[in-house]
Amino acid sequence: MAWLCADYLAHEVLRTGGLVETGSLEFRAGRETLALTIYLCGGPDEPAGIRSEYRLDEWLSRTAYGHPWPEWVSERMAVRAAFERDVTGPDPGLAMARSAWRWLERTELLATDLGDGTGPWPTVLPPEETVDESAQVWTPAWRLGLPLGHLAIHLY
Repeated sequence: MAWLCADYLAHEVLRTGGLVETGSLEFRAGRETLALTIYLCGGPDEPAGIRSEYRLDEWLSRTAYGHPWPEWVSERMAVRAAFERDVTGPDPGLAMARSAWRWLERTELLATDLGDGTGPWPTVLPPEETVDESAQVWTPAWRLGLPLGHLAIHLY
């Protein structure tokens, strides 16, 4: 149930932000990234989105530029897996979260090349430089979903 709540909340945050079309792969990347963030910010034994208005700052910090998001996801998934193994037994929410994470890691989207690609977000360009929007690169879906989710939280 926690994953479904997180997924619904992520969908609403992104839809409200109106940053991308709801049926697009970009929207899915943002929704899956944000849902995973919401789901993993909660404790393993509490529903996702509880006291969500108090969690906005936490979600913003987890999706912020420079935060080691993929490493954080891996660590939190390991904690959830241990809790599942030692306390609760099989958790369908964790299985859905694993599926989302696999999709985010394995799916690549064609996006404008905004930087050197060494960080989770593109490097900020000096004002005198412009971005050639026709230059595109294949990037893992989470790299596109992370800034979309972050901006959608700000707009929420």
